[in-house]
Amino acid sequence: MKRTSFRRGVAPAVAAIAAISLTACGAANEDSGDKGSDSGLSGTLNGGGASSQEAAQTAWRAGFQSANGSGVTVNYDPVGSGGGRESFISGGFAFAGSDSFLADDELTAATTHCGTDPIEVPAYVSPIAVVFNVEGVDELNLSADVIGKIFNGKITKWNDAAIAALNDGAKLPDANINAVHRGDDSGTTENFTNYLSVVAPDAWPHGEVETWPIKHGEGATGTSGVISAVKDNPNSIGYADASQAGDLGKVNVQVGTDFVAPSPEAAAKILEVSPRIEGRPAVDMAVELDHKTEEAGVYPIVLTSYLLACQTYDDAATADLVKGYLTYVLSAEGQKTAAENAGSAPLSDALSAEATKIVSAIAAK
Repeated sequence: MKRTSFRRGVAPAVAAIAAISLTACGAANEDSGDKGSDSGLSGTLNGGGASSQEAAQTAWRAGFQSANGSGVTVNYDPVGSGGGRESFISGGFAFAGSDSFLADDELTAATTHCGTDPIEVPAYVSPIAVVFNVEGVDELNLSADVIGKIFNGKITKWNDAAIAALNDGAKLPDANINAVHRGDDSGTTENFTNYLSVVAPDAWPHGEVETWPIKHGEGATGTSGVISAVKDNPNSIGYADASQAGDLGKVNVQVGTDFVAPSPEAAAKILEVSPRIEGRPAVDMAVELDHKTEEAGVYPIVLTSYLLACQTYDDAATADLVKGYLTYVLSAEGQKTAAENAGSAPLSDALSAEATKIVSAIAAK
């Protein structure tokens, strides 16, 4: 599996839809009143999934609830992409966040649950940073081959000749590398190993996986767990959504003859050269990332975060909440909020418009 494309802003038609939703939501409950919005939006919406979306979801929830007053509550449980898709398919979550698109069997199961093709639209794109904590090393250049060998347990020392060759003059210690990976099912792992399997298959022969396939290294739960493990243990390296990397070092990844640092702008560029997955339903916007690109300025390790929802729900209140919340997320305001609080690259105008049109059709059965 691979992923999708983006940047900021919404076309006028999309902005209008967002404005309608937020106005409908926004005439909101005053203080502690429980009247709900002019559109009757009220109640509790439960979702969950990708832990990499946690920072963005926190900002989106705050913005949406502020616009709609005390009668609306949105909950997001960062259980991981796999757990989010599973709970969505089983009916535990009304919507889910995922860093990988639905596999064919999941798509079939989700269709059965929803009663029609499930909605799968991008929320944002974000670079996956290879984070490190090595005393005396502030900048680190690595190729896909070296990254693959580190996480595969074939390069185990920081002063290995292969690392030194890419970092002339760096004071690399004669210390063991502690390679930290996700211990839970993870869309971040899936995107990270997809990159390695495509660009460095000999160094990483385990393919694209959501569950870590080997015993080498240290496992940690969730994005925050990986960040904490790397931060708390010198000579560690890991991978995580760049928005949550904090003050950890971030690897410059080799693309062609250059080394590119993770940034929203560099991550967004890969989406411009990546095709849509063929044979998917009209409400499915899954994209296959071109990790092999050598275009200048492109950061190649990227996750596309998706939002999953049904086209119809059993009751109007849930349908209205899902539609209102997802419309806010896809709006110019929602995308700006995620960019400012989660460091993500906002959707392009065209993608925002397409995704919002799909979401705008959500209704009660």
